[in-house]
Amino acid sequence: MEMDNKKRRRSMFLYVIIAVALIFAIQQSASLIKQNSIKSVSYSEFLTMVEQNKVKEVNLNTGTGKITFADGDTSNKDANVQVYETSLFPNDDGLVPLLQKHEVKFSAQIPDPSNDMWLYLLLSYGLPIGVIVFFGWRLNRRMKKAADGDDPSMNFGGGFGGFGMGGLGKSNAKIVGEKETGITFADVAGQDEAKESLQEIASFLENPAKYTEIGARCPRGALLVGPPGTGKTLLAKAVAGEAKVPFFQISGSEFVEMFVGRGAAKVRDLFKQANEKAPCIVFIDEIDTVGKRRDAGLTTNDEREQTLNQLLTEMDGFDNNKGIVVLGATNMPDSLDIALTRPGRFDRRIPVELPDLAGREAILKIHANDVKMEPGVDLSVVARATPGASGADLANMINEAALRAVRSGHRLVSQEDLVESVDVVIAGEKKKSTVLSEHEKQVVAYHETGHAIVAASQKGSAPVSKITIVPRTSGALGFTMQVDEDEHFLTTAKEMREKIAVLCGGRAAEELIFGEATNGASNDIQKATQIARAMVTQYGMTEKFGMVALGQQRNRYLGGGSELTCSEGTAENIDKEVQRLVEEGHQTALEVLRAHRFKLHEISRYLQRKETVTGEEFMRIFTREDGFAPNLPTTQQ
Repeated sequence: MEMDNKKRRRSMFLYVIIAVALIFAIQQSASLIKQNSIKSVSYSEFLTMVEQNKVKEVNLNTGTGKITFADGDTSNKDANVQVYETSLFPNDDGLVPLLQKHEVKFSAQIPDPSNDMWLYLLLSYGLPIGVIVFFGWRLNRRMKKAADGDDPSMNFGGGFGGFGMGGLGKSNAKIVGEKETGITFADVAGQDEAKESLQEIASFLENPAKYTEIGARCPRGALLVGPPGTGKTLLAKAVAGEAKVPFFQISGSEFVEMFVGRGAAKVRDLFKQANEKAPCIVFIDEIDTVGKRRDAGLTTNDEREQTLNQLLTEMDGFDNNKGIVVLGATNMPDSLDIALTRPGRFDRRIPVELPDLAGREAILKIHANDVKMEPGVDLSVVARATPGASGADLANMINEAALRAVRSGHRLVSQEDLVESVDVVIAGEKKKSTVLSEHEKQVVAYHETGHAIVAASQKGSAPVSKITIVPRTSGALGFTMQVDEDEHFLTTAKEMREKIAVLCGGRAAEELIFGEATNGASNDIQKATQIARAMVTQYGMTEKFGMVALGQQRNRYLGGGSELTCSEGTAENIDKEVQRLVEEGHQTALEVLRAHRFKLHEISRYLQRKETVTGEEFMRIFTREDGFAPNLPTTQQ
């Protein structure tokens, strides 16, 4: 009933506004029509018409300085009377005698200045101020109701009642399934440790009596941290799916508002909905947007801090026995406020890291179930070729393989489609528009062969799996792919030096064969410098500085670099040490290529003819004693 009254009052208010607007429009139209029917003439023309007895009535308006006159009786509505207007000539003492002489009816209008003043003040100041005050009062009243949650039906979505403010008091949390999300732990692969940590939360929500009987309480919250694309959102949905409870999903950026206090109101509304649906899971994605560390500086964001304070209060205030669990996801856990990450709010910090070899293969199998594949397709080959790939990357590779099969007119995805999809995700599509000259093609072939020979000569280096000089959309004119036979979690200083030498192999081959360098080694130089700098500043792998941390890594989950934490003099010595390590790798590459100069020529010519060489073909030529590559057609395979 109360809702109907509100709608009725809102409709009445709308009708009043429309009626006032119509009356004003009609008055303006009538005034405009009246103005258009009056003909303006000069004062001399007016005097001539009086002398010719064409003027019957005259009205003098001393306030506006205008003379309105007509050529007939204006009181006779049936008569065709033309009304004229002219400006009053100042100090014309002969006007009145002239009008009397020609028997013209005349009158004068003397306006009341006080009436005009009050009308002017009312229209100029009173009416606008009244409208502003009224709408401001109404807007403030509705915003207060929205913030306090007294009017759950109000969405500020349209009409004059809401003023189009976009739901300032609502949380906009999206419920993904009232009872279950349709996703369980069976749909998540490559994150066994994370699933094990979350399984307990799902079990508590599904059967809380088993835990409360022994005195255990459910964690209030769990923070999922890891690189992008590793499945944090998927894991959160899987917990709700396993426990068969409602799942609220909202992004941290949705709490940030232009108006102070609106973010806090959204937090209150979110937890009010969660209390009504308990037991349930509240998932806040990118929680670092609203939960960044507070400081004592003067340039703080009051709105963000109020929102964070409200979130801290709500996480402390809700009844833990109701079964409300807050899950947060972030790529920047180090930036979160310590009051948010303490036990009692986010009790658990669950790493969701990049999958290992077994995890990558399991993820590929899950996504391959939705794609028709040829019998005998080996997903382990793709898993070994993609170290450092996230779950999202692997899903994209399967999809790219399916798209390539469709483009090729195949009904099933082949092993070749999968292998090519890895290259597409890593280096981009093949560029058909880029045609290298014979000299550039030769330079790229020697460059990539230089990388491969240096890699094959290093005992600790990963074996070469592919060499290609086909240009890619990423800008690469070719690449050499190395794949570790086994999963490695530790890297020695010797292996890092060998990686630097392999990266320098392309530039060394150009210098050795052509006597000059090209810009094709820019990416190699960047990677070699990063490895050398990490050896000096983070890993303590140089004799000059020893086991001292001289830098701090930024945003390790987002691939951020490191910043130095040392004096300017030490930073200068660090640069010199980095240059020494890179130059040492460069000289090592030159020595290896000089020792295998004949193989460098042989494999480069073979690569120019075939454009893409597998690791087995490369090693067969590199280790053969006769020194002759097999004759192959010049078409790309």
